[in-house]
Amino acid sequence: MQLHVHQSTLELGQSHWQKYLSISADPFSQYAFHAALEYSGSVGGDSGWQPLHLEITNDGEPLALIPSYVKTHSWGEYVFDFEWANAYQRYGLEYYPKLISAVPFTPCAGPRILLVKGADLSKALTFLTQQLPHLCAQLKLSSWHWLFAQKPDWQPAQQQLWHQRTGCQYHWYNQNYSQFADFTARLTSRKRKSINKERRVIAEQGINFTWQQGSSISPQALKEFYACYQSTYLKRSRQGYLTYKFFSELLTQMPDNLLLVTASKDQTPLAYALFFVDDQTLYGRYWGCLEEVDFLHFETCYYQGIDYCIANGISHFDAGAQGEHKLARGFLPQHTRSYHYLAESGFNDAIKQYCEAEAQQIEAYMGWAKTALPYKTEEHG
Repeated sequence: MQLHVHQSTLELGQSHWQKYLSISADPFSQYAFHAALEYSGSVGGDSGWQPLHLEITNDGEPLALIPSYVKTHSWGEYVFDFEWANAYQRYGLEYYPKLISAVPFTPCAGPRILLVKGADLSKALTFLTQQLPHLCAQLKLSSWHWLFAQKPDWQPAQQQLWHQRTGCQYHWYNQNYSQFADFTARLTSRKRKSINKERRVIAEQGINFTWQQGSSISPQALKEFYACYQSTYLKRSRQGYLTYKFFSELLTQMPDNLLLVTASKDQTPLAYALFFVDDQTLYGRYWGCLEEVDFLHFETCYYQGIDYCIANGISHFDAGAQGEHKLARGFLPQHTRSYHYLAESGFNDAIKQYCEAEAQQIEAYMGWAKTALPYKTEEHG
């Protein structure tokens, strides 16, 4: 077996990347997504994200592709390791650059280690474990981080001597509902009334919603969405990570995976939200508003998404990272897993203790979160 590194998505090429994709691969595993990041300048240059994709071959034949990026900071990852970086600094060591195997700016679990049909993940991971010390030494990397591993990969990942970090997100599941009222009928009376009130407040203001998918998304609508997207960052005196060219490229290269919802009043747009979709999951990703309206965020980003899932038979709705307020709206707490290798073994004991303490905190929180759910019974998810 051999480990190869590729310094550009574009040089790797779509036909080669495609060897590692199953028909059901999620949008964020696609060549078009990573290529758009690079082509648009959202990664590369001085962004702090340099493509360095890992490929494992066996007797010259493709085995695994691991989309990865060299990082010179920790922004845009959503598995926060700033304390680790500070600890390195206190001991006079460099934490950056580091290598992450993840999708930039996208905290969605998925098949981040892409395998050819019939390949053994455990075999690939064992080989990767053997190669990481050499890779880190050669490229002067402090560490390697596999972020938001999909659940089927957890068990083989745990067989390796890597640090495991646990997190929590909130997801909604479609129990074969035929309409929104079927979903709210499973909630307690108080929570059902609260959600219905939030939706009614929006409707009574004459705010309506339109969905556009793929080629039906006009360039003008995409530009207006992008202005809203940037506005959410400017309120925090920051710029959005992604360029307009990135979204425009996605609209050209993978249009069927894009959904744009527009909230309007008197034919004047108030807010936009951009979603991704595949056969099984709706992914809520980016949002912005031109006018602050009570409950508009909940309606645009959550209830409209639930409506879409029900109408289109989508079984799973991943509405984005964080957001404890999702619990009251029927989103269930879900574990996330990430795996970490540190080249400097002297930190292993401290990092192990950190991860164990964090996992205990997450478990305690998950226990509480389940008690805060609005369902009548625990027969959910």
